[in-house]
Amino acid sequence: MDRSTDTQPDDAAHSVSGNAPGRTPDGMPDMPGLSGKTAAITNSPLALLLRYFRFGRDILRSYRQISHVRWLLIGIGVGVLSGLGAVLFYLAVEGGKHLFLTVLAGLSLPAPSGEALFHAAGHGGRQASDAASVMAHARPWVIPALTTAVGLLTGWLVQRFIPDTTESGTDGTDSMIKAFHRQEGNIRPKVPLIKTLTAILTISTGGSAGREGPISQAGAGIGCWMADRLGLTVKERRILLLAGAAGGLGAIFRAPLGGALTAVEVIYKEDFEAEALLPAVLSSVVAYSLFTLFYGTEPILGLPTFRFQNAWELPFYALLAVACSAAGWLYVRSFYFMKYSVFARIRDKVGIMWTTALGGLCMGLLGIVFPQVLSDGYGWLEMAVLGQVPALLMLAIILGKILATSLTIGSGMSGGMFAPALFVGGLSGGLVGQFGHKWFPDIVTQPGSYVLVGMAAFFAGIAHAPIGPLIMVTELTRGYGLLAPLMLASALCLVLCRKVSLYEYQVDNKFESPAHLEDLTINVLENLRVQDHYRPSRVTVLEEAVTLKALTDIIANTNETYFPVRGKDGSVVGILSVQDVRKLLFERELFDLIVVGELARKPVTLSPQDDLYTALLKFVDTDYGQIPVIDPGDPTEVLGLVNREDVFRAYSKTIRDIKGDKVSRQDR
Repeated sequence: MDRSTDTQPDDAAHSVSGNAPGRTPDGMPDMPGLSGKTAAITNSPLALLLRYFRFGRDILRSYRQISHVRWLLIGIGVGVLSGLGAVLFYLAVEGGKHLFLTVLAGLSLPAPSGEALFHAAGHGGRQASDAASVMAHARPWVIPALTTAVGLLTGWLVQRFIPDTTESGTDGTDSMIKAFHRQEGNIRPKVPLIKTLTAILTISTGGSAGREGPISQAGAGIGCWMADRLGLTVKERRILLLAGAAGGLGAIFRAPLGGALTAVEVIYKEDFEAEALLPAVLSSVVAYSLFTLFYGTEPILGLPTFRFQNAWELPFYALLAVACSAAGWLYVRSFYFMKYSVFARIRDKVGIMWTTALGGLCMGLLGIVFPQVLSDGYGWLEMAVLGQVPALLMLAIILGKILATSLTIGSGMSGGMFAPALFVGGLSGGLVGQFGHKWFPDIVTQPGSYVLVGMAAFFAGIAHAPIGPLIMVTELTRGYGLLAPLMLASALCLVLCRKVSLYEYQVDNKFESPAHLEDLTINVLENLRVQDHYRPSRVTVLEEAVTLKALTDIIANTNETYFPVRGKDGSVVGILSVQDVRKLLFERELFDLIVVGELARKPVTLSPQDDLYTALLKFVDTDYGQIPVIDPGDPTEVLGLVNREDVFRAYSKTIRDIKGDKVSRQDR
């Protein structure tokens, strides 16, 4: 019989599908004569629903069991929320600037090419090249009226709802850093909400502040909120805090990689948070992508192509680093002087609301005289890159911007220090570029490139974050043509600005951070004992009833700086630090009125058998430099004092010994 003409219908169906006989297209066992019904079933809505259900179940299983998958999904979720937040924030800032500065105040401020969102013809754009054209149709009195009103509102909101944030550091980025190190990654939802709202008003009305600080704090708040909703651990909440900040930075600056790297490195001076890198990158990319759906992919600044081609130009970039370091020192010192020596004293007398109002008024009056310092100033920065700002005006703007930023942020108004720092750094670099081009035109052929290098080098120096700003500039220029001078200038600024820090809550490295205290020390320090790392010695112990007069004689005749205080029963009831009584040593009228018991702080002691991890926790909790070691058999006997340096020295020696043993084993 000819089998080619005697094929059964089921066999024909199998040969067409390409599957082995006896199987359905899904690989399931087939029943003779039911293949058509099976195909209909497998393509039914119920079957498709089951497939999607299984796929979702597999994703959920991977989320729970594989950390990288988990961070992938969480990072994307944070990026979506941070991106949407950046979209609304940017719209509010640009809309507010157009309403307040262009429509109400009648100003014609220059706008960068990538941000002419609300600028109609005749308002904005680089045609406003000097103060006269900016103020041609202006109503100057509106500017201080607006900034003062925003100052009053900011102070009232802070005083009424978040009074504790007056000690939260430099700006929103510093508040995020503080939350990471000292608050277990916790940010109350109302803090970023209020700070973001007041920052929008501050920038929109002409306050010298940037968008990056508020949006990084807002993104960090989103990450914290999401961590709480998902029931994550403290460690995971800290990571999500950085991921949210990265999303905000990457979107608002239109630099996804630079935003992610800045977020994970700005919390340390000499380190970065490696564990947060994956979710930070994912969050930043997603947030940036969402942002570009609304506002396009054009960078903030419209720039020509710059390339480094002459090695003889490197000395000029080294000189740029020196200029940026000097400007950075002035920028940070001026800010701290205005914040603590001026506005902090005013706040103690009249309260936060009138202090911020005064800062707003001063900022507005300065803006009338010097409109180049109003708002974030990216338009002027682009003009400097294109060579449209004279050198003398650059110098004046640098000094004016430093003062304006100190008045705005130093008084307590909301906003970021990031954008003003880029502004000051860029113009500082631009000065070097213009002078170099004037005297050595054959070597310094592109003075505009010095503005870009100055931006990155300046912020790298004062914020101790060399990689993120460098990458941001390469993303702005859309190439690596300036990579060599960027690396050289940033490295030199890091060295020259090693004693200058913009962010108050930034710590040196993970060892200095409470966030990693347990991770880095518990395994090593738990095996070390106090008795092996302190020197038993005679200790000057004070009685509670010792007067201030007698105390001055004791201090004058000893080299000790911490004194245990003994109670009536002979036990240690407090610790007295010389620092605590320094201001009283010359108050002779108080000599017989104050006793040691009134000056001492809470008692903290150790026994010789305690481990050094316990000692370290007590040092961190009290901020003492020395802690008395007590005889466990006789609590009235002080055996000696253990220094904080003793704990650090023991940890360092143990780590070196461990590394040495590892190397010797590898050599064998």
